[in-house]
Amino acid sequence: MIATDAAARPARPAGGPADQAAPGAGGRRRSPGHRGAVVVVLLGLVVLAVAAGLALGSKALPLPVVVDVLRAGPAAAAAPGASEASVVVWQLRVPRTLLGLLAGAALGVAGGLMQGHTRNPLADPGLLGVTQGAALAVVVAAVVLGADGVLPPAVTVTAALVGAGAGALVVLGIALGGARSRGRSGSGADPLTLVLAGAAVTALLGSLVQAVVLADATGLQAYRFWAVGAVTGTTEVVALAAPVAAVGLVLALLGARGLDLLALGEDVARGAGLRVGPARLLGVAGVVALVGAATAACGPVAFVGLVVPHLARALVGPVHRWLLPVAALVGAVLVVAADVVGRLVVSPAEVPVGVVLAVLGGPAFVVLVRRRRLVAL
Repeated sequence: MIATDAAARPARPAGGPADQAAPGAGGRRRSPGHRGAVVVVLLGLVVLAVAAGLALGSKALPLPVVVDVLRAGPAAAAAPGASEASVVVWQLRVPRTLLGLLAGAALGVAGGLMQGHTRNPLADPGLLGVTQGAALAVVVAAVVLGADGVLPPAVTVTAALVGAGAGALVVLGIALGGARSRGRSGSGADPLTLVLAGAAVTALLGSLVQAVVLADATGLQAYRFWAVGAVTGTTEVVALAAPVAAVGLVLALLGARGLDLLALGEDVARGAGLRVGPARLLGVAGVVALVGAATAACGPVAFVGLVVPHLARALVGPVHRWLLPVAALVGAVLVVAADVVGRLVVSPAEVPVGVVLAVLGGPAFVVLVRRRRLVAL
């Protein structure tokens, strides 16, 4: 375990507490040069994924045509007599590629935060009640405001963000109440209580969602298309969700050093000057913003928040100031690539990205578990 091995060493390198994690906690040590090379390769893969996302679909477009369309700008797609390529790229493929990048990066970072704060390699960011809270808000909004189950994008995104925040607040309130009852209010919610409260609230909210969709056909209609997880939104959806995701990313990066200290145990973290309670609240706020933005924009997308942190940890080790940015890049590549696969496998029809990730992610995660490639926290 990290805490035992790290505490046994008489001195720590200047790189930080997690830089000297034991092999069981993150594999061999990675040099800054290795980590930098990983980032460069991943940035290249992001560029390739974006190029594929803009060029491939039910009608493939040559890359030179895509480049010309991008140079012409979005106004060319709205002008009278706009070319088909212009309309396809700017009105369909640019928004969905941006949503794929946003959702993948947000869920990857949120998964890293969640697994770091709970010290549970199987923790999923949806455990905080964020996903089911967003789902309940969407179906209730569809019943109250929707016309035949159809909601404007702004209403869907806003309702999902409000529901995600409300679900997380309920979980956090229960966990903090449990901490106070045990005299641990200064440490905030402990990881076990947070996970248990999240599981209970998630189950309750899921039951309420099912009750609403079974009782009202309008709610069912809205939920059916939102719940599969898809990146077929518009630029309006991107504009609404991106600022929230950006706030979550900033919170995550601000809390990276605290996560490295918490990996050594709460007592060691306090001894190093970390305020454990505020650090956990910062992490929870980051998870809520990131998952709320991704879920509001695309619906629930499975496996990204669970699998991506393990891939990032295998690439750059357990140091969170490296792990979180790498998780963002890996998640972005994974979701955009899955979207491209979904467009091609049954062309001219499409498979939602949530379905593709569930089909591919489930077996991949089983392989990781069987090969014992999950890195201990």
